[in-house]
Amino acid sequence: MKYISKIRSGIYRKYFSTMLALSFLFLLPEAFAMNGHIADGPKWVIDDTKWFTLGIGFRGSGVWVENRDTGNFQSGFSIDNARVYLNGQIHKYVKFESYTECTFCNNTHPEDTPRMSYNVLAAIGKVEINRFVNFWGGRMLVPTERGELSAPFYHATHDAIKTPFFPQGFSTKFGSLGAGRYGHDDGGTFWGSVEPGFIKGTLGYALGVYRGLQSSTAARMGPNQGDSVAWAGRLTYNFLNPEPNPGYYTRNTYFGQAGDILALAAGTSYQKDGAGSFAHPSDFLGLVGDVLFEKVLPKNMGVVTVNGDYKQFYANYSPLAFADPDCFCIFDGKSWGVTGLYLLPVKVGIGQFQPYGRFTRVQPDNSSKREEIEAGVNYVISGFNARISAYYQHGDLRTKGINYAPDVTGDKVDVFKLAFQLQM
Repeated sequence: MKYISKIRSGIYRKYFSTMLALSFLFLLPEAFAMNGHIADGPKWVIDDTKWFTLGIGFRGSGVWVENRDTGNFQSGFSIDNARVYLNGQIHKYVKFESYTECTFCNNTHPEDTPRMSYNVLAAIGKVEINRFVNFWGGRMLVPTERGELSAPFYHATHDAIKTPFFPQGFSTKFGSLGAGRYGHDDGGTFWGSVEPGFIKGTLGYALGVYRGLQSSTAARMGPNQGDSVAWAGRLTYNFLNPEPNPGYYTRNTYFGQAGDILALAAGTSYQKDGAGSFAHPSDFLGLVGDVLFEKVLPKNMGVVTVNGDYKQFYANYSPLAFADPDCFCIFDGKSWGVTGLYLLPVKVGIGQFQPYGRFTRVQPDNSSKREEIEAGVNYVISGFNARISAYYQHGDLRTKGINYAPDVTGDKVDVFKLAFQLQM
């Protein structure tokens, strides 16, 4: 135990010392700013069309989970995200974006598998001509749901997606026998926005083709033996103010800074032979509808925010596939969730309190259903750049997890979390 503790303390010192050193480095050029989806630190300007920025982001949480056998709570610390951002422009119409992620950051023992590592989560080349037609190519977020396009740092709550992931979020590996990682995949995306005119508002679109689940044809493992690709797309209609995000990225709240928002969206993803195993394959089709409503109350009475999403996944592989070692056993069924938040107008200390409530239901076709209620409060210091969250959860999402086998069981447990995120 002393050996493990020493390893963990060494890792924590490494993260915090690295962030501190980067913070001093970033103080040299221009002032910090926020620009859209990723945190922009200082900006190095070469000329009117050439510049780049650097940024860092860190999310962590303390977790207390009920042990139903003993009645006690087991505690721990989780490194949720540790990212370094690079963003820039090399031509009037040509830009780039990249960021890394520490994957399996909490696997601190030498015997842990998979091991902690840093990975290039996104590497995007961008041709941005105007608001109507643009193209991104490389490794990027796949345009399906608001939850994944908000990424972990731009959600209204610290725990991001509660309903089942699309394949690129369900997987933990790019390439053979994997379908992407943390919502990202290799491919290309066309995106833009128009104002139809027949009704007030703005219609945003994003459509792309991606690698998707890639199986091993040599070893005859995985269902996609024909190397089919994945298709994905999303349409969003903003009836009130447009959302001020770069590209097709989203957020789950704007803390009232974007005015009143009403955004309705629908997304989909499809891949032939994108689910199941070699012996029991199935096509995958995922459908999602989501809504964001944010209202700035008159007379400085605060900000009300509501997020909701509904998903229907079709992955009709045989239940026998769960016994196959090469099974990409993604969710098959329906799920939905809703979150309501209220940002108090009064500043207390250096921030504002934002209490919230949340409910999630997941109903697999061939497994037991699962539910969770969540209640908490965010202490918003500087938007998404500095926030502290304290919350309580009750349900069986944690104990059943993403195991959708027919015989899965799990108790409903109580969970308490104290979390924070920092960006610059």
